[in-house]
Amino acid sequence: MALPDRDLQAAIAATRFGLGARPGEIAAARSDPQGFLLGQTRPLTAALPVRALPLERAEAMQNFRQAQSAFSRANQQQDRKAQALRPELNARRAILRDQIAADVLQRAVTGATTDQGFAERWALFWANHFTVGAGNFVRTATIGPFEAAAVRPNVFGRFADLLVAAETHPAMLLYLDQNGSVGPDSPLAQRMAGAKASRRQVGLNENLAREILELHTVGVNGGYTQADVTEFARALTGLTFRGFNGPAEQVGQSYFRQIAHQPGPRSVMGVRYEIEGEAQALAILNDLAARPETARFIAPKIARHFVADDPPPSLVTRLETVWRDTDGALDQVAAALISAPEAWTPDPAKFKTPYEFMISSWRAVGAAPKAPADLAMLTAMGHRPFHAPSPEGWSDEQAAWATPDGIIKRLVWTQGYAPRGIGPADPSEVAAQALGARLSPATAKAVARAESRGEGFALLLMSPEFQRR
Repeated sequence: MALPDRDLQAAIAATRFGLGARPGEIAAARSDPQGFLLGQTRPLTAALPVRALPLERAEAMQNFRQAQSAFSRANQQQDRKAQALRPELNARRAILRDQIAADVLQRAVTGATTDQGFAERWALFWANHFTVGAGNFVRTATIGPFEAAAVRPNVFGRFADLLVAAETHPAMLLYLDQNGSVGPDSPLAQRMAGAKASRRQVGLNENLAREILELHTVGVNGGYTQADVTEFARALTGLTFRGFNGPAEQVGQSYFRQIAHQPGPRSVMGVRYEIEGEAQALAILNDLAARPETARFIAPKIARHFVADDPPPSLVTRLETVWRDTDGALDQVAAALISAPEAWTPDPAKFKTPYEFMISSWRAVGAAPKAPADLAMLTAMGHRPFHAPSPEGWSDEQAAWATPDGIIKRLVWTQGYAPRGIGPADPSEVAAQALGARLSPATAKAVARAESRGEGFALLLMSPEFQRR
């Protein structure tokens, strides 16, 4: 399969592999489009220890939970003090809400301004693969730190390291209720069974084990059984994080609680693990990362995200083979994607998600969102940041987003944004910079003939070639 000419390759590098072209980006990629992308396949952060939860976040979460508990106790007791506690609860909720909003805004600003568009898209793919959803303020407050500490430092390393970092982060443990999973024969379960006055219910929770197998590694057709889920869940008991009653510097930090671990050897997907404790859980995670079923499950997801909803089988095979041959070296998998001729087909086959559409719209004029309110329309478009609908994450297939209602809402946002977003710029020049050789003559003519700069920019943003990548 022959590659398109250099001008079209440069446009594809910025708009398909990246998050949309900023002014000058297509020109920068033109001399060596593949090299332009390969230069981004390096760690996104310095190889330094990163706290699972920054201290400021841990303190805000702790303060909110304490205020929430005090208010709930007083309210349940019909204490007149309950209403007096409400202002403090609201103030602490506001602090945490502002921190979450700052996380959302920072991610969008990074997407809009980075000169490493492919690296950012690659990181967002993995953050979605290891989705941790919202549900309440405390859970939502862990998502930004999860991406910063567990995902981004590992997306161009070994998949096994990314897997372990993601599954042991407090965000994942909280999202899938792992912190309450206790081995039925563990010392903790026996102690609580003997405490007749205890009202706390303890038991095995299979959520984390099931999602690791079904969504994060071998996939739903990967050959595991319900018995494997249960055995894996037993192995994972003890993985937890520090609660909200201790010193703030410890709040939210992951650790292994030996007394909650189910003792004994485990057998998962035909492999017996005689070791116990934390080493047992880590050994199973590393073995799952190395299984061929994992490569077979994730390779199509990568191809589907970057190239087409129904990706070429040859591309999937290429990615799967490189994954297996390199023991899940994600920088090598990324390089295989970049070098694959199937990834450079001239016709854009992917329809942008609402987030991709808005980010690429800012990038087209070298701008970025300035406040959380600038992202409000994402909620109306059904793509509210940090609120994935399920552990499967967000769909990136056309059927989910190219709906009549979805298109109308994009148009509404575009009509409000385009007149002020374009500023004094020439919309024809913006179109050429944003799409390069992908700009069709029809769209170029429509933009040039628009009655105003805002209208010309709006026509560009709603054009078929801008909506697709």
